[in-house]
Amino acid sequence: MAYLPSSSPLTSSAAHRAAKTLTLASLSPGSILHHAFSSSDPTPAAAAAGDPGPSDRDSSSASPPPPPPRRRDNSTKKEEQLHETICYMMARRPWTTRLQNSIRSLCPSFDQSLVLAVLRGARHPDHALRFFRWVEKTGFRHDPDTCREIIALLARASMLNHARCILLDDMPVRRVPPSEDMFATLIEGYGCASIPQEAVKIFRRLPELGVTRTVRSYDAVFKAILRSGRVAMARRLFNAMLAEGVLPVLSTYNTLLWGFCLSIKMETTQRFFADMKERGIAPDLVTYNTILNGWARAKKMDDAEKVFAEMTAAGFVPNSISYNIMIKGYVCSGRVDDGLRMFSEMGEKGLRFTEKTFAALMPGLCDDVGRAVEAQKALTEMAKRRLTPNDKSIFLRLVTSLCESGDLEGALEVHRKTSQFNHVVVDPLQYGVLLESLCKGEKHESAIALLDELLEKGTMQSPQCPALEPSAYNPMIEYLCGHGDTKKAEAFFRQLMKKGVDDKVAFNSLICGHAKEGMPEAASEILTIMTRRGVPTDADSYVLLVESFLKKSEPADARTALDSMMEQGHLPSASLFRSVMVALFDDGRVQTASRVMKSMIEKGVKENMDMVHKILEALFMRGHVEEALGRINLMIVNDCTPNIDHLLITLCDSDKAIEAQKLVEFALERDCDVSFSSYDRVLDVLYTAGKTLPAYSILCKIKAKGGVVDKKACDAIIKSLIAEGKTKQADILSRILAGKAPSGKSGERVAMDAF
Repeated sequence: MAYLPSSSPLTSSAAHRAAKTLTLASLSPGSILHHAFSSSDPTPAAAAAGDPGPSDRDSSSASPPPPPPRRRDNSTKKEEQLHETICYMMARRPWTTRLQNSIRSLCPSFDQSLVLAVLRGARHPDHALRFFRWVEKTGFRHDPDTCREIIALLARASMLNHARCILLDDMPVRRVPPSEDMFATLIEGYGCASIPQEAVKIFRRLPELGVTRTVRSYDAVFKAILRSGRVAMARRLFNAMLAEGVLPVLSTYNTLLWGFCLSIKMETTQRFFADMKERGIAPDLVTYNTILNGWARAKKMDDAEKVFAEMTAAGFVPNSISYNIMIKGYVCSGRVDDGLRMFSEMGEKGLRFTEKTFAALMPGLCDDVGRAVEAQKALTEMAKRRLTPNDKSIFLRLVTSLCESGDLEGALEVHRKTSQFNHVVVDPLQYGVLLESLCKGEKHESAIALLDELLEKGTMQSPQCPALEPSAYNPMIEYLCGHGDTKKAEAFFRQLMKKGVDDKVAFNSLICGHAKEGMPEAASEILTIMTRRGVPTDADSYVLLVESFLKKSEPADARTALDSMMEQGHLPSASLFRSVMVALFDDGRVQTASRVMKSMIEKGVKENMDMVHKILEALFMRGHVEEALGRINLMIVNDCTPNIDHLLITLCDSDKAIEAQKLVEFALERDCDVSFSSYDRVLDVLYTAGKTLPAYSILCKIKAKGGVVDKKACDAIIKSLIAEGKTKQADILSRILAGKAPSGKSGERVAMDAF
């Protein structure tokens, strides 16, 4: 990697940038990306030139060779094994007296090095705290080093009350002098826990505790309060610091600038940066990177470019962190081309691409449909370098962009590459985007394979997994139900139901699918779930369910589904009523068919009268006279009177004298329109069957209503009455026929009194 000569930083850097601009101007964005990847050397030598880690040191500094390993004597090895054994015992067993005795038998006495090793090696801060308090009982006396170690450990674990008690209560009792560094560590812990008020209280108590406040404690309290955005308080403390005679150093200004940039107070940042220079404190690379980050967060990249140029002019070589900040700032400001330019420049300088580099660049490539191909290349490069992005949403955003651009194969390829990254779980929403796009693009086979993957992994069973959108699962369920795979569609939707999804379209698709596949029982179960959850049903789904039961020759279940359909407020068609009645009638379930007929009439459906007559005839023939008369009465009320003459003739032809008699009596009571020939036919049947008195009763009722009957039949009935010794009835009937008896209701009463 070539470096600029320190003698003329401005001229050389300007010429270098000008030459680079001419080179990059002739390249397309895709070429820039390819050029950057080919320029960046992934060898260890190039990696050493980049940013070594989270520290902000100059990438050009060479790390010193590691010191040769020291020879450890047997006592050192034994001590290492001892503290590891103690830590293992504390991690595996509960802290009880038995465990304490085991540790004591293993090590009767403790020295400082062993106690420090156990505190540092404890698997959990609570284990370290218990050991710290218990080891005193063995005769060990804590010193500043062990106290400093436990306070730092507890502060990092946010166990601040314990750390505070040790520092303010226990150490004075043990006569262990506290140091400013211990208080600074506690102050930093309160800052990380977002409790700045406690940090300030501890800081203000330092003089009364006999601790002199220096830059170390001021830096700690500055960082603690600036984490919570207390900029005004930080300025007041800075003035108090100067009044106290404590002079700020580089770390002080770096902390203050970091906090001001965190709150995007860039004017305050500029003033303190100028004050820093006036005091003769030279900024370092950390300072410039901090200010760069502030301008990038404020999306003022013109000012960031000025700082970047000033940093180069000051003799600092921008490292990976500097470029990552600039790339992220350009992308967030919508200047993706400038971000690509910085990315290419970074590769030309041989700086190492880190996860943060790609995390800064990828959002700009993923959110732009026109740059989806470049984003794919960047993702492939990340996989080659084994870099796992912290922001897992870039996979979802890239898949969405590719789907919007119509590149479904590319979207599937990105989805497959997601599993190549370590510790990356595919976002369930990514499955939703792919399923929706594949169904729209009629790539149903790929969609089914993706659904199989989703069901196999059990991703949706996780409580943290959000439910998919209806636009994602409804097309998939509809396709599966329409192509003979309703069972898989139901398994998919049942997982969605566990997420609280009650989608009417999906429910009805499942019902239709099961019905078409000849599985009405499963469809009926789905309907039961819908009813229980209060989901509105679809009439077409019920129609398919009823027809499915009929195809399986299960008319009783079909009638149950028909009743459920009406309970949900749907009106079956006349043809559906007919299908169910015919199936029940043919199966010998006449009374059940009669109930369906009753529901049909009550709903105002007046078709299917031929089937109605068949059911009525069957009821009479089977002796269900009262039920048949009830159905006829219902029909009369609903203005669809049946053909009673036809029913009477049918009953007479079948020698059903009693049934015919009851039907005639019902017709006479309701003043139904019945022909006199039908009456004569009934009288003949009654006379033939020896039912003289019923014939006499009907004849009297007919004459009372002014009807005309056959005189020969009447004479025959009179002779029968006389022969049976019923002379009174014969006399009354003779007088009625001769016109000597009262007619109308009074005549009817006279005839009835004769019984």
